[in-house]
Amino acid sequence: MTTALPDAEVALATLAERMRASVAWDARFVGIYSGGAWIADRLATLLPGEHPVGYLDVAFHRDDYGSAGLKGAGRATKLPFDVDGAAIVLVDDVLFTGRSVRAAINELFDFGRPASIELAVLVDRGGRELPIEATYVGARVAVARDLTVALSRGDDGRLALAFERSGEAG
Repeated sequence: MTTALPDAEVALATLAERMRASVAWDARFVGIYSGGAWIADRLATLLPGEHPVGYLDVAFHRDDYGSAGLKGAGRATKLPFDVDGAAIVLVDDVLFTGRSVRAAINELFDFGRPASIELAVLVDRGGRELPIEATYVGARVAVARDLTVALSRGDDGRLALAFERSGEAG
């Protein structure tokens, strides 16, 4: 069963509202390339506090890169702050199997030991293969396993969600 996708901008506003009262004033936002990076940038402007933003390329830390390919590889990880002792909010666009999040946590620990890591996702589509759950979720949808939920960003910066058949995502 597959349900309709929410409007990405509405899901982002919902995500920000759910985070507003709970996220540490000085939490560092770390977006997973590329959709998570776009969302982290937007959240940093929508939430109160001082939230420096960094970005992770998790391709080489994924345990399935041999079969999934190195989609997105080549974008450098950029963390313009100290990870040691920091409150980190890891941001991703779509939570599915949990493999990207596991890879991101491994990558973060290459840079230091954070005090805490919370996970914020725009969409939780279910279907976990690893025991990973988001702290903050913009929208939950039921999606058939043969479909991918893809986030895009227009020239105007607006976000949009769409379904793609698995293997079609570029």
